[in-house]
Amino acid sequence: MSNLYVQALHIHPVKSVAGTAPDEMAVEPWGLSGDRRWALVDTEGTVITQRQQPRLALAAARPLGGGAVALSAPGMAELTVEVPEPGPLEPVTLFGKKIETVVAASAAADWFSAYLGVPARLVHMDDPAVRRPVDPQYALPGETVSLADGYPVLLTTLASLDALNSLIAQGDHPEEGPLPMNRFRPNVVVAGAEAWAEDGWRRLAIGDAVFRGARECGRCIVTTTDQATAERGKEPLKTLARHRRIGKSLAFGRQLVPVRTGTVRVGDEVRVLE
Repeated sequence: MSNLYVQALHIHPVKSVAGTAPDEMAVEPWGLSGDRRWALVDTEGTVITQRQQPRLALAAARPLGGGAVALSAPGMAELTVEVPEPGPLEPVTLFGKKIETVVAASAAADWFSAYLGVPARLVHMDDPAVRRPVDPQYALPGETVSLADGYPVLLTTLASLDALNSLIAQGDHPEEGPLPMNRFRPNVVVAGAEAWAEDGWRRLAIGDAVFRGARECGRCIVTTTDQATAERGKEPLKTLARHRRIGKSLAFGRQLVPVRTGTVRVGDEVRVLE
């Protein structure tokens, strides 16, 4: 057996909100089943994330059957939100690009607006097969993605996190480390690799699924947000800027695109094909 294996799986049904860590997940062409199919938008229709609202880290979304989610947050009663019925499409803006979605029931808007203290609506991506292409600079024809930042699946490794934490300990803000993996909100966490080995993974197999490595994952201010307190610091961006600048990216993790769907499980062997 390979030394590489899946240590954890994560899905985040609502973008920028805490998710769950299942033991197995179906891989769809646009990502792990149910991952980031919902998002919040402001009054202008622009997607809201932890970049603007770090308190989203303290809210959670638990997947229910049929794509529904159960929402919870400090001081809020749990709310179940069903997938909206087919209806008028609502264009929303994510990173300057328009994406068509369907607006969830008004109860979800009321719930998030009360929690955040600003107007917010919850929207759902009804058909990831057609709604949003992967960045054409790094995509193959026909590849699509959910409401994730840009790519269907984010992979990280425990060894790279250990290496990063060692660098943080030697840097200007050692008191902020060591950081947990949830700062990086990955889908697949791999154990048994050498630090930064994932940078070179061009094609890999996990369980029944095969993925291609599209590019490194460039990190943003969300990684400086403590997912347990919503407080912000300076790490890991300070250390990534010093040690992990790849092109314009402060890199941690590998962006993957499924090329063969299937099921992935915690404990699965990870086979690097290229």
